[in-house]
Amino acid sequence: MDATDGLPTPQRYWAILTIGIGLFLAVLDGAIANVALPTIARDLNTSPAATIWVVNAYQLAVTISLLPLASIGDIFGYRIVYFCGLVVFTIASLLCAMSDSLMTLTLARILQGFGAAGLMSVNGALIRAIYPRVWMGRGVGINATVGSISSAAGPSVAAAILAVAHWPWLFAVNVPIGLIAIPIAWRALPRPRRVDRRFDVAGAGLSALTFGLLISGIDGVAHGAQPSSVVIELVAAVVLGFMLVTRQMAQPSPLVPVDLMRIPLFALSVFTSVAAFMAQGMSYVTLPFLFENTLGRSQVETGLLLTPWPLTVALIATATGRLSDRYPVGVLSSIGLAVLAIGLALVALMPADPSVANIVWRTAICGLGFGFFNTPNNKAILTSAPLSRSGGASGMQATSRLFGQTLGAALVALIFSLAHAHSTVISLSVAAALAAAAGMISLMRLGGGRRKAA
Repeated sequence: MDATDGLPTPQRYWAILTIGIGLFLAVLDGAIANVALPTIARDLNTSPAATIWVVNAYQLAVTISLLPLASIGDIFGYRIVYFCGLVVFTIASLLCAMSDSLMTLTLARILQGFGAAGLMSVNGALIRAIYPRVWMGRGVGINATVGSISSAAGPSVAAAILAVAHWPWLFAVNVPIGLIAIPIAWRALPRPRRVDRRFDVAGAGLSALTFGLLISGIDGVAHGAQPSSVVIELVAAVVLGFMLVTRQMAQPSPLVPVDLMRIPLFALSVFTSVAAFMAQGMSYVTLPFLFENTLGRSQVETGLLLTPWPLTVALIATATGRLSDRYPVGVLSSIGLAVLAIGLALVALMPADPSVANIVWRTAICGLGFGFFNTPNNKAILTSAPLSRSGGASGMQATSRLFGQTLGAALVALIFSLAHAHSTVISLSVAAALAAAAGMISLMRLGGGRRKAA
């Protein structure tokens, strides 16, 4: 069967179920540990600052391995990468639950991050293979709905588990879910078509070092690390990045998809994604400080007040997916980013003592705007690439999201360290400006130069 025609039913439904489960677990575990960090620090007899590595190790492992795993998917098949990622994630979840020290927990979280990268790196490529081409927007919308629900559910799920059980159960609950999903994935996901080319081992190493050093350097700038170490990391990242890009440009199907960046629609969609997710990352880090420190809300209230944004995205994601099958991505995403910028500006300009309703409708506007941007933009990244490069496009989609969120979080830390007064207002105002800038980039897609996927 031609991959553009998707999978037959009922295989398609089982395949949708298994990639939905994998995405839910990967996104949920990206944030679920945050809630338990104080408890983990106390139980493992370590400092709160040291326990941050429980979160950072997972995110760093995901970020540095997305593009290499996507390239492996292009060569050996997306099903193999996804299946192995699911197995590794399930085993690592069990190891996290069994950890008795910060070192063993951190190492298990690194392994879990590699498993999550296996799930996320080929997620978009599998959607492209599972759904008929005319339903691609719908498929991306369903995927966005799952991602938004898992993002919204993270703090609530963590709080519910910790209310009745110890922190290891945050990870142990993944094990039975993974054991259910593994056989479904093996049977339902599309069979691989092996491509006759070698995996670029040196390129994978350069990619991991470049992204790892870049993220570490940016994080060091934001958190006041030693200037000398920050400079060394950033300079090394630039030098290695130059070597990486030079190496990749000489290859017909590079691990880092520099060839796809020659496609105007793909490149503009990636740049739009980075800027938009910077705005989202800044907002997600800033809003808890605004609600708790400035407005005096409790942790429980803060969790509830953060929910309207991802919940609204989840509610409209499928609808915007259908719209993206009919209308240009430049129109839909630009409208969404303009609404997001307005919503963030409204949050920044809230009165000193707003009611719950006053907060909720503002964050819901942010979710409405982000939902209109996210699904069409993701579809554009996936479908503007040739079918044979679906893995590279999928990896780039996930990388642009994580990189944007990382930059956004680091920018918030930098603003907080420099501006002690009105830091939350400044941060949200910068996020609104970034959303507006992303909208301007998105509008550029309305011009000529679009190249259709092969």
